[in-house]
Amino acid sequence: MMDEQQAGSARRARPSGREAKRVARAARAAASVPYITRSIPYYEVLSEEGLQIIERNADTILEEVGIEFREDPESLEIWKQAGAEVEGERVRFPRGMCRSLIQKSAPRQFTQHARNPARSVVIGGKNTVFAPAYGSPFVRNLDEGRRYARIEDFRNFVKLAYMSNSLHHSGGTICEPVDLPVNKRHFDMVYSHIKYSDKAFMGSVTQPERATDSVEMAKIAFGTDLTDPETGRPKTMLINLINANSPMTFDATMLGALKVYARANQATIVTPFILAGAMSPVTVAGTAAQTLAEALSGMALTQLLNPGAPVVLGSFASSISMQSGAPTFGTPEPALVLYTMAALARRLGVPFRSGGSLCASKIPDAQAAFESAQTLLPTSLAGVNFVLHTAGWLEGGLSMGYEKFVMDADQAGMMHTLLAGVDLSENGQAMDAIREVGPGKHFLGCAHTQANFENAFYRSPLADNNSVEQWEADGAQDMAQRANQSWKRQLAEYEAPPLDPAIDEALIDYMSRRKSSFADSNV
Repeated sequence: MMDEQQAGSARRARPSGREAKRVARAARAAASVPYITRSIPYYEVLSEEGLQIIERNADTILEEVGIEFREDPESLEIWKQAGAEVEGERVRFPRGMCRSLIQKSAPRQFTQHARNPARSVVIGGKNTVFAPAYGSPFVRNLDEGRRYARIEDFRNFVKLAYMSNSLHHSGGTICEPVDLPVNKRHFDMVYSHIKYSDKAFMGSVTQPERATDSVEMAKIAFGTDLTDPETGRPKTMLINLINANSPMTFDATMLGALKVYARANQATIVTPFILAGAMSPVTVAGTAAQTLAEALSGMALTQLLNPGAPVVLGSFASSISMQSGAPTFGTPEPALVLYTMAALARRLGVPFRSGGSLCASKIPDAQAAFESAQTLLPTSLAGVNFVLHTAGWLEGGLSMGYEKFVMDADQAGMMHTLLAGVDLSENGQAMDAIREVGPGKHFLGCAHTQANFENAFYRSPLADNNSVEQWEADGAQDMAQRANQSWKRQLAEYEAPPLDPAIDEALIDYMSRRKSSFADSNV
């Protein structure tokens, strides 16, 4: 038993207040890694012959059916000059043309720089980057239920992502702050990523002008250090989501943003957004071929605009209920599409984006857990490089859940351990422990266990593994209730990363001047 003097010394040694927060922040930083580099094999579902069939069918779609580039004469002219057949807004491509353009110049992997260099991420190769969910107009928590998102929610999720060791990226439109005008909210969202986090982040894609604003604000945040020392090209400070309007269409809004970012050497994720059965065939092979064709045409355009511009092959494919038409998540068929598309991206030689923690459940319940796990595990096993929607996704993407966010971040932490694989070092083999303990005894007190117990197994911050008596004594809470306490505690402990006051002032000045130059609008 510790005596009173020893207890007093311990209390004095324990940091408190601001110092405790600083110590906690330092501990989080020390425990974090900027991204995952996998040490286990990829899980493959198709043979070489099967992948070749998908590739041939994609080329046939591009050659015979074509892709529409709507209300964008410039893109049509670019394709015409490159040798494609342009008829109205329909573009048909010589077989192999898009693949050749991509493989000639698109990088196999690239660095997206963060304003804190220790947080920069390498996208591609054997690396996996986890980012939050994206685009929800609603938020949900146990205290308020479901409501429209506000800018304060956006800031909260940026802070939670910043504090999470298992999320490597700040994301983009984590939720839509509907309390701000549509045509000006992008300023506040980009500023929030810069102000409240020092991780890499995404820009706006809802209008070309908003993409330009995102680039200009990123330049301010990075100051004069705008050249990548490894490539000699402009630093890639942003990564951005460009959705195809499936089936086989790109609209002017997405094309406009794609052109801004590609010309500025910022990364684009060209992603067909597909609900199979409505926006693609009901089969896995048909959906994969269409996804590949659409993505190839968009990625090839980036290389015509700026050879060498970083680009990511994206796939968002889900199924729908054949009874109601509603999207479904966590089902086997989209997982098969994901595995197939990951292999096709590796063959093409570009990074791959897909997956996350997707579910159709409205609340963080068993359905949400099952469906999210059935998406996140294939995501990790397939080798996805950039994982959008890792944390927070509810209701088919319509809601961003506070409790779901921290629950998903916990699961992402488990994927870190899984992808690290089996430790075959001398310590990992643990032969000294086996020799020390011998038959019929236990390993709890042996030297090896004592040396490794703190980091021996993944420890969930949310799961309850106590006895039922202890659980009842602690309030008999389920995981959602524990998650509710967790996100509130994290936000209470949050401290912003350092930001040069001159940069902050310049960002605020830029936003003020740009906002005052045009009227508010909700379009």
